Amino acid sequence: MDMAWLDVFRTVAHLGSFTAAGERLGFTQSAVSRQIATLEGELGTQLFDRLARGVRLTEHGRALLPHAEAMLERLDTTRRDLVALTELTAGRLRVGAFDSANAALVPGALAAFRAAHPGVAISLTEGLTAHLLDLLAEGAIDLALVASYTEPDDHGDQFDVRPLMADPVLVALPRGHRLARRRRLRLAELADEPWIAARRHAESTLLAACVRSGFQPRIEYAVAAWTAKLGLVAAGLGITLIPSLAARVSRPGTALIPLHPEDTPVRQVCTVTLRGRRVPPAVEAFEAYLREEAGE
Repeated sequence: MDMAWLDVFRTVAHLGSFTAAGERLGFTQSAVSRQIATLEGELGTQLFDRLARGVRLTEHGRALLPHAEAMLERLDTTRRDLVALTELTAGRLRVGAFDSANAALVPGALAAFRAAHPGVAISLTEGLTAHLLDLLAEGAIDLALVASYTEPDDHGDQFDVRPLMADPVLVALPRGHRLARRRRLRLAELADEPWIAARRHAESTLLAACVRSGFQPRIEYAVAAWTAKLGLVAAGLGITLIPSLAARVSRPGTALIPLHPEDTPVRQVCTVTLRGRRVPPAVEAFEAYLREEAGE
């Protein structure tokens, strides 16, 4: 059944005239008459008594009217909901990101997105790349933010990967350190320093860069969280390597110094969506805010 016939039927029922309904809807009187006749043929019953002046609903027509109005209202609601998703006055945004992206990059982009689109429901999940890609494949999130110190790839045929930014590693020193005022450092200059890392085995951490530079770092403290590492640095207990994204929330007692390009590990940060799935409007809009935040 064509919903347009029901709209014509409803209009005729309210106005009591094919001619008046045609004027309201932009049809000729004969076009309205044909559509009503087609609807009656579809339903197998007469809906209007044709009178000398206008028309009047039959018993079947009166029975149909509330159902027609309900179906048309449901259609109008559906159209409004679809428009709301496109115009971002409703809907949802489900983001997954790694920990240091959640230090400042993602919060800044989310804050800008929410200010522009307060009607969109937002959820944020933190995790490592493999976990986030699993969630993306399951449909549990709409967008994953991942990072790798190797060249970004497509992680298989399931995903579309888009480079977002390069995230170079910095060295974090106590503010009063003898090298804290330098504009740039070589890792070899730090060979005798006490280090802070995620684990005692340097080769499995960012401190693998020290091994590549010719020395085995002396790891005094092993802590996983970036906030803990920076807290130890600020207390003067050692130095550490930290990605620029995590360094955005550095402690006042730390100095962040770039490394020589030959010594600098660089993380590639990418956004990932599920291949073959239409990217939701909320994700497209949020990626724009992410790129703006990354540029800053």
